[in-house]
Amino acid sequence: MAFASFILSAMLLQFSLGCNALEILDNNHNNVVKPKEDPDFDPSLHVFFKVTDLYQGKRMPIYFASNDDSTPTHLLSRTDADSIPFSSSKLPYLLEYFQFSNTSSQAKAMETTLRQCELEPIRDEFKRCVTSLESIMDMTQEFFGSVKPKVLTTKILSSNHTLYQNYTLVEKPLEVNTSEMVACHTMAYPYMVYYCHGHKGHMTRIFKLALGGDNNERIESISVCHKDTSMWDADHVAFRLLGGYPGSGPVCHVIPIDNLVWVA
Repeated sequence: MAFASFILSAMLLQFSLGCNALEILDNNHNNVVKPKEDPDFDPSLHVFFKVTDLYQGKRMPIYFASNDDSTPTHLLSRTDADSIPFSSSKLPYLLEYFQFSNTSSQAKAMETTLRQCELEPIRDEFKRCVTSLESIMDMTQEFFGSVKPKVLTTKILSSNHTLYQNYTLVEKPLEVNTSEMVACHTMAYPYMVYYCHGHKGHMTRIFKLALGGDNNERIESISVCHKDTSMWDADHVAFRLLGGYPGSGPVCHVIPIDNLVWVA
């Protein structure tokens, strides 16, 4: 229990520091928290591209956030996670528990994460928020059944990481052949929370991309292309960056390095 308290203290420190410059990107495509600035001037939003961009030699600007290894986050045990309420109705108690002011950036981030996790899934979508290693295993078993899934992640292969620069596809994109996938996104919260969502059937395409940066950095990126965008918000940042509208065509995006993609 003492070790769990130590881990939680470290994660609270990282959460407090990270929320000073917090950029909340809503992972549900129906409800995107939109920045006040023009997206063309916010490099962190440059994670979207078109499926027609997937060819060797294509050069495009991409943002890849990096982890802060000085205060690594960990999943809590089920016992510890279940001992802490995870509900927007308990937000006042949670703010007092974690000792955050109700006007702080941390409070706003926690509220956004809790409400995001409480949204109803869109049509034919599987959706869960998981707060422990055991709940991740339960989630994958619920979705994939008896099939043992494989997890894919984006990997930064160089030490000279630049958050935002032009990358070139140095090899032909490799498509992952699967009809079932769940993507798990890390959320802004005092301890590690994954927002997981996915579809059965051929609703998405997954690619492994070998990227070379202008500074010679190498990244092995997992990218997901959503075939059906008809249920997305018309003001989704992807449409403002790429053009188009809900249902006009597939939209692709890179997977951040701390996110997980589970495939059958």
